[in-house]
Amino acid sequence: MASKRGKQTVRDMFLSTLVIAACAGVIYLFIPKDEHADPIKAVDFTVELATVRTAAPYPVAAPEGLPEKWKATSVRYDDVAGKAWHLGFLDPDRRYVAVEQSTAAARTYVPEVTQKAKDTGRTETVAGKEWQVWEGEKYDALVLPGKGHTTVVTGSAPKASLVEMVEALKTTPPAAPAS
Repeated sequence: MASKRGKQTVRDMFLSTLVIAACAGVIYLFIPKDEHADPIKAVDFTVELATVRTAAPYPVAAPEGLPEKWKATSVRYDDVAGKAWHLGFLDPDRRYVAVEQSTAAARTYVPEVTQKAKDTGRTETVAGKEWQVWEGEKYDALVLPGKGHTTVVTGSAPKASLVEMVEALKTTPPAAPAS
């Protein structure tokens, strides 16, 4: 009895591939999936915010009371490079808005976080404070110089979204040093 091992044909390979594809198709049909789920996951920044508010040398800003359609997407604090605080959001139209704060020199920090936006020389009063208006090819920004730190609300979102974010910002002063 001769071995069939050397007599396999392209037809056999094709049939094997067909069986594998059919199995994969059946598995695909029965795996649950939500085609309408948002692929961008929201982040909860409350723990980081509480931590940073005790560590940062300036009043840390974060929004309160934004509508649910706003989605926090990123949060970080760099306690080495300029004590930089970052909160990233998508507005209801899925445009990017970020809250940036740092003790770094404003002349270098602001262009860095605004993707090279330039100071227009104009100001706008928002939430009772005088904000500088910066404009750029990628991002626009509202900039609030502070004592020893700078707050920037920037992003690709329209100015109305930047203003809405500024209006929602609340700050808590840094914790008093332990005696």
